[in-house]
Amino acid sequence: MSKKSRGSQAERELVHLFWDNGWAAFRAAGSGSVKYPVPDVIAGNAARKLAIEAKITTSNVKYFTKEEVDDLQSFCTRFGCESWVAVRFFRKAWRFVALDDLRRTENSAVLSLEDAERKGLLFEELIQ
Repeated sequence: MSKKSRGSQAERELVHLFWDNGWAAFRAAGSGSVKYPVPDVIAGNAARKLAIEAKITTSNVKYFTKEEVDDLQSFCTRFGCESWVAVRFFRKAWRFVALDDLRRTENSAVLSLEDAERKGLLFEELIQ
C-alpha cells in the first residue's frame, strides 16, 4: 500500500471514529493539493468544531512542515474552529495534540511519541 493510500485510510478511520461516537465528520476534499489551507478532517457536533491534520508514522517522531501548521491555523481562524494534529504512531492509539504543544523549529514542528503521550489526548478524551 502506498504512503498516500495509508494516509487516506487513516483519515477515513478518524471519520468513522467520530461518526461512531455521535459526531459528524468528513475528509476535506483536496487537502494538501489545493492552493487554499484545507485540513485533512473536519469534525463537529452541536457544541464543538474541530479541524484536524492527521498523520500516521512508523517512527517515534513525526515532523510537520511550517506550511502545514500555518495552513491549519489559518483555516481555523477563518472557520472559527479548534485546531488539532492527530498522530497515530506505530501500534499506538491516536493522539490529538494542540498546535501550541508541538515543538517548533525554524522550518517545521515536531511531535515525538513521548510528547504525544504526555501532552496529547486520546480520542475518548478529545470528544468529551
